[in-house]
Amino acid sequence: MMRDGIRALLSLNNDIKIVGEASEGRETIEKAAELMPDVVVMDIAMPEMDGLEATRCIVKKSPETKVLVLTQHDNKEYVLSAIKAGAAGYVPKKALGSELVSAIRSVYCGDSYLYPSAAAAVVATARNYLKTGAEEPYDRLTDRERQILRLIAAGHPSLEISAMLLISKKTVLAHCAKIMKKLEIHNRADLIKYAMRKGLVSMDT
Repeated sequence: MMRDGIRALLSLNNDIKIVGEASEGRETIEKAAELMPDVVVMDIAMPEMDGLEATRCIVKKSPETKVLVLTQHDNKEYVLSAIKAGAAGYVPKKALGSELVSAIRSVYCGDSYLYPSAAAAVVATARNYLKTGAEEPYDRLTDRERQILRLIAAGHPSLEISAMLLISKKTVLAHCAKIMKKLEIHNRADLIKYAMRKGLVSMDT
């Protein structure tokens, strides 16, 4: 339904042409390499490979393609993760259709686009860093560790995560141990609670 709505919205703009669609991360990477679009509108929550990992791959393989993240998540952690992954813009799904169109045009022209709440999150993080000179524990996590943390918080067991990310269960457990050490958390239950507090996964997931 969301994709249908976006397609209908963008089709009303003569300067925007939809050249392809994808339903999961790996397919998105393949389509981007094949079709070479100017802009990819990327969701974060996708099966198999999430949007952040897909964004990272597209930016690395096709730097001329700009990625605009469109997601239901509107908290600081997701915004910063998207920027770190190489996204040129960030728009929450609650934004107006006209704002999405403006965002697409902005990143197409080579500019960055951050929805006001996303921009506020970036500014708040910068201010905190300048004030304290230290980063938050979450900021110490690598992109892969953040991805695994979200999957753990969503209730996926280690074996399932290993299958989703195409890595061994041993590697997943090693990442989990590093995550807990960096966050100074000592068990999986508290790790899930931490992710909930940070807004990394919805309470009804």
